[in-house]
Amino acid sequence: MSADQLRDTQADLKKQYDTLCAAGLKLDLTRGKPGPDQLDLAEPLLSLPGAGNHVSPDGADCRNYGGLTGLPALREIFGELFGTGPDRIIAQDNASLRIMHDVTVFALLNGTPDSVRPWSQEHAHLGSPVKFLCPVPGYDRHFSITEHYGIEMINVPMTPHGPDPDVCAELVASDPAIKGMWVVPTYSNPSGYTVTEEVARRLAAMPAAAPDFRIYWDNAYAVHTLVEREPEVLPVLDYAAEAGNPNRFYVFGSTSKITFAGAGVAFLGSSKENLDWYARFQSVATIGPDKLNQLRHLLFLKDADGVRAHMARHRELIAPKFKLVLDILQERLGDSKIADWTEPEGGYFISFDVIDGTAKRTIALAEDAGIALTAAGSTFPYKNDPDDRNIRLAPTFPSLDELATAMDGVATCALLAATEKLLDRD
Repeated sequence: MSADQLRDTQADLKKQYDTLCAAGLKLDLTRGKPGPDQLDLAEPLLSLPGAGNHVSPDGADCRNYGGLTGLPALREIFGELFGTGPDRIIAQDNASLRIMHDVTVFALLNGTPDSVRPWSQEHAHLGSPVKFLCPVPGYDRHFSITEHYGIEMINVPMTPHGPDPDVCAELVASDPAIKGMWVVPTYSNPSGYTVTEEVARRLAAMPAAAPDFRIYWDNAYAVHTLVEREPEVLPVLDYAAEAGNPNRFYVFGSTSKITFAGAGVAFLGSSKENLDWYARFQSVATIGPDKLNQLRHLLFLKDADGVRAHMARHRELIAPKFKLVLDILQERLGDSKIADWTEPEGGYFISFDVIDGTAKRTIALAEDAGIALTAAGSTFPYKNDPDDRNIRLAPTFPSLDELATAMDGVATCALLAATEKLLDRD
């Protein structure tokens, strides 16, 4: 458009925006939370295991102490779904994020089985702090853990096939201070990309200057499909063992977006040496997880196919929401060319890129109109998006009507911010 055309368009958008602000909206698209109807799917959990039904299939009384590694029958189910097998996975309490936090703290205080010294002492020996690779855009909760403990974060590009393996390999091979790497391998947060077998094998095999380099493989969305075709389960523990790096991966997952978000079961999969290491320190903090909750999940889900069937019911509820968002983005923004977005086949998010330098402005406009979006920069370490363009959209929690109103408003805000930026250039 010419400058005059842009000014006319901006004037029309301002009228639309004033109408939006006058509507008194209060809509929230900030986090990937299950909607109330999704939580209702797991309502039968609340009546399980029931009186007199407290013994697990392996004969354990789930009311009592013990069982630090969790119920074997539940590990069987999720060992299949996460590609670890039942002998290389343990079941814990509700939050996989807590396990990620704990393995990081255990390494800082004690080192890993492959460490020369605790990670907290490395700065004095290496002349730099411990570092993690962070695929971007990525998951803000991951970055919060590493930032909180003073671990330096290094951006690496997230591609449709996974973290750029060439960039990762070059960095890891040359710097012994790089001790870890965050990855959401299936339907990544926020892009919805899935790591291919080729990239996974390269990450498993790449030489590392640090003998205790770890990949935090957060399989949070392993079964959260928006299409009938299931994603391939990558047995990364096998890939790493074959490459001579058996301790490289921590595989995380949970039932948080399968059953109840705050009352599920979390899992850690890894090599036997890593699991023994984790259990040694975890046993100081607890005598065992909530086995009654694990038992009720076992009784409710039954087996891996039961999980898949349950997730098909989730898909029926949320797939229309993702389609609605994509339809509105295409209808409102497709011709303008002021934004790009991903079209995920699973997970909980859509990655939305606006014109460089306008993400903060778009989000601020939306906030003033009563539409809450994830804060600008949240998908990057230190909340610093160097191009100020990425916005994470979370379609799952609002109703369809609320979502339609919110996304139409977001589109108006993105267009208005774009006209401001383009006219400012002129």
